[in-house]
Amino acid sequence: MKVRLVYKEEFGLRTILPGVRTQYARPAAYLNEALMLTGDLNVAVVPWIVQYRIKDPYKYLFKVRNVNSTLRDLSEAAMRMVVGDRSINEVISKREEIADQAKQLLQKELDEAETGLNVVTIEMKKTNVPEPVQPSFNEVNQATQEKERMIYQAREDYNKAIPAARGDAEKTIKAAEGYALDRVNRAKGDASRFLALYTEYAKAKDVTRRRIYLETLKDIFPRLGSKFIVDADQKNLLPLLNLGKDMGAEK
Repeated sequence: MKVRLVYKEEFGLRTILPGVRTQYARPAAYLNEALMLTGDLNVAVVPWIVQYRIKDPYKYLFKVRNVNSTLRDLSEAAMRMVVGDRSINEVISKREEIADQAKQLLQKELDEAETGLNVVTIEMKKTNVPEPVQPSFNEVNQATQEKERMIYQAREDYNKAIPAARGDAEKTIKAAEGYALDRVNRAKGDASRFLALYTEYAKAKDVTRRRIYLETLKDIFPRLGSKFIVDADQKNLLPLLNLGKDMGAEK
């Protein structure tokens, strides 16, 4: 028995020309081997290759009547069980993970059947959906990618707008608080100044009244523009002064 030789069984394809870039054929006759139902009720085309060795010649020769047929049946059962628990997207994108899980399950079944075989590796080839539904599947994938892109864009816009709005709101609140504090302090200052003025006014009413009167005139006069002070006993004012003739002249 060639116990060191690595054998292989192919499912859903057959090797045409081995080499660095092995060429495979996928005729319709082998399609049924690769057609599987996924966990989300989609149909997938899952071709794969099982590589194995003979680890126990006695079991290989005398325990099982047709070892190769048993290997193929158990390989299909193991792969269909693993694929049946995955979604179509996982079957397409997580081939290595599925292959490892199928290898462990297949080895367990081979040991229980006493085939004397040891699974070296399971290699999953490119998985896809059946050709008649590939255009629709691609459109669904494009729509899903577009949806994710729009969600990402919306989240990006949200992350830009919300902090800016919160910053503006915080700025407005701080400005309102500062304005309120300023108004309160000014009101308290005006009240304190009025009380201090009233205290001084109560001590000397005449003097305080005159001082307030003079201070008020001092504030008002600069705003009146040109001023003409005329003696109350003056007679015949108009011949002496033409009012309004030179309004732009300095007086």
